[in-house]
Amino acid sequence: MNFNRRNFIRNAAAGVAGVAAIPTILAATMPEAKVKLKKDNYPFIKKGDVILFQGDSITDAGREKEKELPNVHSSFGPGYAFLIASQLLNEQPDKELTIYNRGISGHKVFQLADRWQKDCLDLNPTVVSILIGVNDFWHKLKHNYDGTLEKYETDYRNLLRLTQRMLPNVRLVIGEPFAMAGCPAVDASWFPEFDSYRAAARKVATEAGAIFIPYQSILNEAAKYAPAKYWTADGVHPSMAGCALMAAAWLNAIKK
Repeated sequence: MNFNRRNFIRNAAAGVAGVAAIPTILAATMPEAKVKLKKDNYPFIKKGDVILFQGDSITDAGREKEKELPNVHSSFGPGYAFLIASQLLNEQPDKELTIYNRGISGHKVFQLADRWQKDCLDLNPTVVSILIGVNDFWHKLKHNYDGTLEKYETDYRNLLRLTQRMLPNVRLVIGEPFAMAGCPAVDASWFPEFDSYRAAARKVATEAGAIFIPYQSILNEAAKYAPAKYWTADGVHPSMAGCALMAAAWLNAIKK
């Protein structure tokens, strides 16, 4: 690796530019959300809340899966869920939050449903955040998965309905599945079909009354400030900057 002072200064400057761009990106893509902080920054989060992050590898982020403890660094991995949990725990210790990450790499919606009792309902969460869908499409291209858009939408809708039936007071946050072209894992064969999976996620989130986070729009806006590979190396899994942007978007969304 050719690492010298000039490269260091250039990379550091790019990192600062990315951080500075986050408020502008969020304001451009989430105009209905409140960008400025309030005294209680996150009124959506209540005292004693049990918050659960669910999804695939983007949420998993290499977490340990034996103890799976709440509020513990190793049980989160270094992804967006860890950044969100860290900020909530840091800013709102008086709310006595319990936060879990139960994302599992490679999973699709039907696999969430298969483990939903253990990895959701038994935890009795009051807030459930889900980011799922990229594998429901990607695995059709690369792993001979025979799922369809209709299966994705139906399975997702049924999972949310089950969650609301079993946890009547649960608050839902749904992340939009995303893919960035111009990166190793994402090429022209993804589009426009993948856009239908994004639309399906928005549809079921709206039906469930969930907060919806438009990650694709956010990352598209981010690409105006730095190339797609800056935010996600392969087009699917976020970089450090991408994880920070995702966490900022999530926290901004719940300020409503």
